[in-house]
Amino acid sequence: MKSNEERLQELMAYIDSLTRIDPNDIPAIDLYMDQVTTFMDRHLAGSCRVGEEKILTKTMINNYAKNNLLPPPVKKRYSKNHILMLIFIYYFKNVLSFHDIEQILQPIGEHHFSEDSLPRLETIYNEVFSLEHEQRKRLQEDVMAKFRAASETFSDDTCEDREYLQLFSFICELAFDVYLKKQMIELLAEQLREENPSGKKNR
Repeated sequence: MKSNEERLQELMAYIDSLTRIDPNDIPAIDLYMDQVTTFMDRHLAGSCRVGEEKILTKTMINNYAKNNLLPPPVKKRYSKNHILMLIFIYYFKNVLSFHDIEQILQPIGEHHFSEDSLPRLETIYNEVFSLEHEQRKRLQEDVMAKFRAASETFSDDTCEDREYLQLFSFICELAFDVYLKKQMIELLAEQLREENPSGKKNR
């Protein structure tokens, strides 16, 4: 069985290994749905869980469009901006409800999806992900701090499963952190909803 220190080192290496899709890698031509799912699977494979077959399926894309998360395709083809929106949805969907994702992405879809929008959607994507390097560094520092704090728990030498209980403490710290951040995002989405209760387009 791995030690907790070994698990921590693997976590740090995993964080370092995660990559994002570079807009320059997205084809300049519009894609059919099968091509979209293949592209996303190939470029986000590193973040796919063991046993998870697909990053994105046709059903998922149809559900995103049905729930107003994604603008409809043009003649069954998806543009570069569709791909960029799908990437945002991919990161949001494991944390937020469709209802909240729709609220957060609505202004982006309304004001920045068309090719003549300013700033362009690709510019917004690059600006947002320009924060990635520092965020990754802060995340690793925070994870290390949580791990060290958890390592101080259950310090009684008579505790037979101390190693696991310390790991459990660490997992709980990570989970509570995610819970709090999820609550904050949901609060922001609710504030946006209250500011635009009729669902009218932002001006």
